[in-house]
Amino acid sequence: MKLSTPPIAPKTLTALNRLGITTLADLRETGSVKAFLLLKAAGCTVTQSTLWQLEALLLGVAATDLSEAQKAALNQKIKQHMPVSVFPTPSEMASFMQTALRQAEQSGQTGEIPVGAVVVHNGRIIAAAHNTCVQDCNISHHAEIRALAQAGAALNNYRLDGCDVYITLEPCAMCASALIQARVKRVIFGAAEPKTGAAGSVLNLFENSLLNKHTAVLGGVLADECRNLLQAFFQKKRG
Repeated sequence: MKLSTPPIAPKTLTALNRLGITTLADLRETGSVKAFLLLKAAGCTVTQSTLWQLEALLLGVAATDLSEAQKAALNQKIKQHMPVSVFPTPSEMASFMQTALRQAEQSGQTGEIPVGAVVVHNGRIIAAAHNTCVQDCNISHHAEIRALAQAGAALNNYRLDGCDVYITLEPCAMCASALIQARVKRVIFGAAEPKTGAAGSVLNLFENSLLNKHTAVLGGVLADECRNLLQAFFQKKRG
């Protein structure tokens, strides 16, 4: 069933459609809380009544039928929800991830685990790095940490507000923590890391309500290419 106006306000409906939420099934998959946060992230001026309306649509009732307890529960979910953002277009993200992949290839050529990262600010790459842990005898020299250091120097600020970081592999707990502390806007990664991934595979530091929440995360961009590079590296190493 297509979302329509009424009951949704015309401007809100247009914004939802731009976000790819056009049907009740789309809204159910996204959830009322995330849809509401996406509207805010897209720059829409929305009030709590919009949240009530979205939830009411999912329940098949009128917004006025929501109880105070239901509204309080929704507000609590808003507070606990991990950061949400409207991410760049798939083609733009793929382009930046290709650059990160080229960095990862440099790691592999020197015997390092092939992981690359780039930092993007205002649509421009300001830092690019790859793993050099073995070369530098320094466990902290993961691609992400090195890219953050470069970006900090480029912007003359250790806080990287408004920056996006593209990484070929899901960040570990060390790197996820550094990304959070740097307050980057968005983290986009390629392949999942089932053994040490701290963006959803083993744990998700980005959604931990006890930590500062500034960073939205999206995985799976050029996942096959990123995964194939890693697999080829380890197959060669074992062979």
